Amino acid sequence: MGKATVIPFGPQHPVLPEPLHLDLVVQDEKVIEVIPQIGFIHRGLEKLVEKKDIHQFIYVAERICGICSFGHSLGYAETVEKLMGVEVPRRAEYLRVILHELSRIHSHLLWLGLAADAFGFEALFMHSWRIRERVLDIFEATTGGRVILSAVQIGGVIRDIDDEELKQISATLDGMRSEYAELMATFLNDTSVRSRLVNVGRLTQTQAEDLCMVGPFARASNVKFDCRMLGNGAYGELENFQPILDDEGDCYARVRVRCKEVIQSIDIIQELIAKIPHDGIGERSKLTPPDGAQAANVLEQPRGECYYYARGNGSKNLERMRMRTPTSQNLAGLVAACEGAELADVPNILLTIDPCISCTER
Repeated sequence: MGKATVIPFGPQHPVLPEPLHLDLVVQDEKVIEVIPQIGFIHRGLEKLVEKKDIHQFIYVAERICGICSFGHSLGYAETVEKLMGVEVPRRAEYLRVILHELSRIHSHLLWLGLAADAFGFEALFMHSWRIRERVLDIFEATTGGRVILSAVQIGGVIRDIDDEELKQISATLDGMRSEYAELMATFLNDTSVRSRLVNVGRLTQTQAEDLCMVGPFARASNVKFDCRMLGNGAYGELENFQPILDDEGDCYARVRVRCKEVIQSIDIIQELIAKIPHDGIGERSKLTPPDGAQAANVLEQPRGECYYYARGNGSKNLERMRMRTPTSQNLAGLVAACEGAELADVPNILLTIDPCISCTER
């Protein structure tokens, strides 16, 4: 048995798009302990509720993270609407869910490309991002933005997407479906990919439940929970939503769950487009949050459950705004998945968990 050694990993590393530092305690090439450190990019965004009114803060919320930007603006708006008792037209709810599911596709495809790049699978990386470009084109055509959309307002959405545009979106997704299925089959059946991911970084269902994992990370360990099951907004209009599950709990299972969730999101969008109502998109609310009123909300971001809390003080500013993001919830699972693994497998384990440090350090 060799001597234990501490190897620093990060905060700058090729597999980390954002700074995260891990002290890896290694013995004979095995990771026996992981000590994470965050705090490199804290921006104090939640403190800005004291300076920005409830409508301005929505633009701060969507800048918490570039990849989950729409989800954060949606989660914030839904929480403030609950705080003030504002009702949103059904068409606006449908449009919000359509844009949110498009964001999930864009996030998963970006992640898939990064994972392929880390394996040295350049062609798969290029094809993932090529398909993702079509989603960004939809964003640009319908909202004017490709990453930061500014499409949500408290009370509804800022701009309607007419029926002809929705048909074009559905047709674009149809075209993506066959190409993506081919891409997914290549990724999941490739021998070199399987050799790097199968039986690596395993987390059992019991471990995932005990550590309160969320999102695809938890569902790959057979934890049957997805905030979309709660039926918030237009998710309640879906006829048969079931979360994507896998019972292996390893890196390969996490890849498989995310790959299948892209197809699931396409199905959700096309179902909602087929039955979208025509009762308006709502208008900006003129109410102010009552003094002492509190509200909480959960939303299924691409990486998992995100919790939002808001408290009013009778003015146009909130007294408190708090978010608990999926990565902050999944850090304990990240540590557990790395412990016992080979040192060379740590980058792949981190990639399949897909940590978002910008969301975590607001």
